[in-house]
Amino acid sequence: MEAIVLAGGFGTRLANVVKDVPKPMAPVCGKPFLEYVLRALLSEGVGHIVLAVGYKKECIIEKFGSSFLGVPIDYSVEETPLYTGGAVKQALNLCEGNRVFAVNGDTYYPVRLREMRRFAEDEQIPAVMAVKRMEAFSRYGTVCFDPARYVTSFQEKRFCTEGYINGGVYDLNRNILEGFPDVFSLENDCFPRLAERRELRAFCDDAEFIDIGIPEDYLIAQKMFHGVLS
Repeated sequence: MEAIVLAGGFGTRLANVVKDVPKPMAPVCGKPFLEYVLRALLSEGVGHIVLAVGYKKECIIEKFGSSFLGVPIDYSVEETPLYTGGAVKQALNLCEGNRVFAVNGDTYYPVRLREMRRFAEDEQIPAVMAVKRMEAFSRYGTVCFDPARYVTSFQEKRFCTEGYINGGVYDLNRNILEGFPDVFSLENDCFPRLAERRELRAFCDDAEFIDIGIPEDYLIAQKMFHGVLS
């Protein structure tokens, strides 16, 4: 299995607590957050990683080099911002398989990737999105899907007593992005179109979830991972 990790985030909202590193490299309990993401991927059997890098890419490349815990790493470098869709589309050039996982490098969501892959292949689904059920939230938009788990629509951020959010983990047929431009957003440009074509289904996983995009959740991550790699 192969995974593309989107690791080019600027970390603008973390600027007051984390400086001069891309968001996935924000230190959490003495380790870059990205290390926890990579370890989760490896624990599920990922055997090749492509890091999609841009902003301050040098610190990521210097830290992880050509492999992590024996698993080879390649780098897809954005010379200008490509957004999430463009970053994945470019990184696919370094992948070999017919299906590839794509994950956010600033989100920890250790999804059951083997089961997610079986679901995708057994049902011959072009694209699968891992979704997380949450309660009493307003920071995230919601993903709506029918009883067969075909994604039907996406709702804007608002307070919800309960609902499913996009967990930032995707299993994609490598051809699914053909026809899209070189610069585009998975979330805003690609997934709504796939949903309209009934080519996107939801994979529900109740694994713990943390997105370090804001200072409050970055501090929660420090508590979550305290002692994990010590």
